Amino acid sequence: MPNGHHRISGPRGSELQVVVVGGGVVGVCCAYFLARRGASVTVLERDEIGRGASYGNAGLISPGHPPINRPGRVVQALRSLGDSLSPLYIEPRWDPALVRWLWAFRRFCTHDHVEHAMAALAPLGLRTVEMFDELVGAEALDCEYRRAGYLEVFDTGPGLAAGREEAAVVERHGFAPEYLDGPALREREPLLGPGLEGGWAHDEGSVVEPYRFVLEMADRAAAHGARLRPQAEVGRIRTESGRVTGVRTTAGEDLAADAVVLATGAYSPGLMASLGCPLPVQPAKGYHADRRRDDLHTPDLRVPCLLGERAVFCSPMESHVRFAGTLEFSGRNLDLRRDRLRQLDAAARRYFEVDDLSDPVSEWCGLRPCTPDGLPVIGGVPGYEGAFVATGHAMLGLTLGPVTGSLIADLVVDRTAGLEIHAFRPERFAGS
Repeated sequence: MPNGHHRISGPRGSELQVVVVGGGVVGVCCAYFLARRGASVTVLERDEIGRGASYGNAGLISPGHPPINRPGRVVQALRSLGDSLSPLYIEPRWDPALVRWLWAFRRFCTHDHVEHAMAALAPLGLRTVEMFDELVGAEALDCEYRRAGYLEVFDTGPGLAAGREEAAVVERHGFAPEYLDGPALREREPLLGPGLEGGWAHDEGSVVEPYRFVLEMADRAAAHGARLRPQAEVGRIRTESGRVTGVRTTAGEDLAADAVVLATGAYSPGLMASLGCPLPVQPAKGYHADRRRDDLHTPDLRVPCLLGERAVFCSPMESHVRFAGTLEFSGRNLDLRRDRLRQLDAAARRYFEVDDLSDPVSEWCGLRPCTPDGLPVIGGVPGYEGAFVATGHAMLGLTLGPVTGSLIADLVVDRTAGLEIHAFRPERFAGS
């Protein structure tokens, strides 16, 4: 990682001023790497730092995880219309933007696109493995990070068959999933039940307490000179003659900037549209339920697990086990639906040997930003010098946060990225 600490000049010869809009994991990582490169960085966050989708996700760093687009997903989505307990749930309602998004999404649910997406994502994922090690070590991050790997388990024949196809794709792109039958899985995690068909060990994976990771990264960004301002919502990007000049907050404050980075997650479409670059990002709600590890009715897991058919992650942390997952398309809201939380409990009872479950100590939901092609949006905004975007990571925001931050710093400072990112260009949705 670059050492930075020397200030760099902006286009007018003065110190390079960068505003990062969004204080989640991606925005904070952008701020950290920009500050390390010598930029003068201000982070503006509409709420509190790290309290959005980053706050309560599964905490699993899964560098080989494929995109949400899979063959058969459209049929699954249609079936979910009447099933609030489906892992992928679409609330029945009239939403033209969601209809357009789903119509685009179906085009990308093909084997060819999954291969294309993995070819684009794999270099970022492979860099992620070493990057977390470097960051945690160099910055002494106190965030419960451990290279535990994780198990992906299936208890039906069709589920296992789909998992086998996915594992083959992942393996073709440089990762090393290891197949394990039911007994071998239970050797790794004794609390798994006897009905498993099989699954895979993903040893490249690791686990972290996501909120603590974001706060620790925010602290290190500040130590390198970044200013972090919560409760500061950006209402408009200021531009002049085809280049960014700064932002205006909803409170009427103007901040000058040579570059603006939009790391605004599910709230990105509005600001992107103001730059003439439509961004079809839909919010996909995820949930978690945390249970204390010292409770007799909490499965005291050794190893993080992905419960394949239900798409629920189970992550053991220091004080609790987090059950997290689901994709719910119900609009940009934070309504906590009890039936969706019950889906997490049902998954735990289905895959683990538990008689009962303790009451959760935390229940939460957050909005993941999803693009129709399942790929993040990373790059410069065409037509506006100094405008950059980093969003659309869906379920991979934590996993790809650091590498995305590093790429954005490369783009802002050097005008070129350290990895191939053509597949992530913001303008790819123009005219769609």
